[in-house]
Amino acid sequence: ILIVDDEPNYLVVLSELLRDEGFEVFTAANGEEGLQVVKDVDLDIVITDMQMPGMDGMQLLLHIKEINKELPVLMITAYAEVEKAVAAMQAGAFSYLAKPFSNDELIVTLHKAARHYSLVRENTRLRSEIRGRSGFSGMVGKNPRMLQVYELIEKVAPTPASVLISGESGTGKELVAKAIHMNSPRESQPFITVNCAALAETLLESELFGHEKGAFTGAVAMRKGRFELADGGTIFLDEVGEIPLALQSKLLRVLQEKSFERVGGSKTLTVNVRIISASNRDLREEVAQGRFREDLFYRLNVIHVTLPALRERSDDMPLLVNYFIDKFARQLQKENLTITKDALRLLMTLPWEGNVRELENTIERAAILCDGNCIEAEDVQPESVHIENTAAWSQDLDLHQIVPDSASLNDVLYAVEEKMLYQALEEANFVQARAAEKLGITKSLLQYKMKKYQIRKKK
Repeated sequence: ILIVDDEPNYLVVLSELLRDEGFEVFTAANGEEGLQVVKDVDLDIVITDMQMPGMDGMQLLLHIKEINKELPVLMITAYAEVEKAVAAMQAGAFSYLAKPFSNDELIVTLHKAARHYSLVRENTRLRSEIRGRSGFSGMVGKNPRMLQVYELIEKVAPTPASVLISGESGTGKELVAKAIHMNSPRESQPFITVNCAALAETLLESELFGHEKGAFTGAVAMRKGRFELADGGTIFLDEVGEIPLALQSKLLRVLQEKSFERVGGSKTLTVNVRIISASNRDLREEVAQGRFREDLFYRLNVIHVTLPALRERSDDMPLLVNYFIDKFARQLQKENLTITKDALRLLMTLPWEGNVRELENTIERAAILCDGNCIEAEDVQPESVHIENTAAWSQDLDLHQIVPDSASLNDVLYAVEEKMLYQALEEANFVQARAAEKLGITKSLLQYKMKKYQIRKKK
């Protein structure tokens, strides 16, 4: 504990009291001397008098907070200076005691401050340890670009500001949105995701804002939209650049006024929702081309987070690979799953146009297909090598019957894979070995995919 006071007798009495209580005590006769002790010594608590010549207690407090904003500072003040003490509390002081106060009152306050600071430091240590092992809130990586992203998330999460996340497909934009939500005061409230590219233009308005019964053909009942479902929490608008101009004005109104009407309704609804959006397009260019409203762009882009492509953070590759190996080893119940140096070397040389998502899919496939518990270089060949087996057989699949024209690439890939699996199983009368041979995959991979898509033989 550091005690700062310009009265020598008071310093001696207070020092002896605290040493008798088991505290290690440092003393300073003025604010300047006290500030130097703060810089030189790892302290747990500072006690300072409010009124001192030169640097007074308030000035000392402000300087301390610049050095260590978490260090508890206890202000000692005369009874007539309580208003100043309250101002000090607002500036970051832990507490204050008005003279005269009892020894017990002082000791109880000091123990509270010590416990508080201990918890703060332990929390900081754990967060640093977790980040050192993997990353931040489910994100993996220690590349300087990613560390900047983590710092920005920590700063913006406690605020209500709208956030726009940009980056190539597969870089982890939804993970960033979730991290912001989970580190915000809204963490216990809903987190609702809308993929604006996966919905037809005619359905997007109803999906976002809901509809009343009879609003259009097929609207047999009232349905709440995603904004209503997200009330009190966060809504994540993925691929926000795909929202048509006609609907952008309604979204702008929600941002400005927090209100809207359901499709086919006249009642104005009010919601308290934080909006986080993402795009792999350059929205500034979309604004310049007249495809995106400038006023909406600025409302969404209060805080901008840019995610690096995987090729720009290649030093994170080993960390990411090990993270995904651990993940799929648990899912597939493959103990001690490892990867050879040659396989890792090959992964480091690939372009990864699909970024982290493509890497995750590659490791998942390799974990399933590898012999034993070791992933070899041939197990992590680019996916195009594996697709060749089914390309000719799948030519008769009609994409328009499987997914809408507005669907994203991921939606198309998932829908096609599910359709191909079911079609092969049907043609093989659900004899898994025959279906796997037809698809050019192993039986174990087929079983894994059936479980993933919940494919069962119809009764």
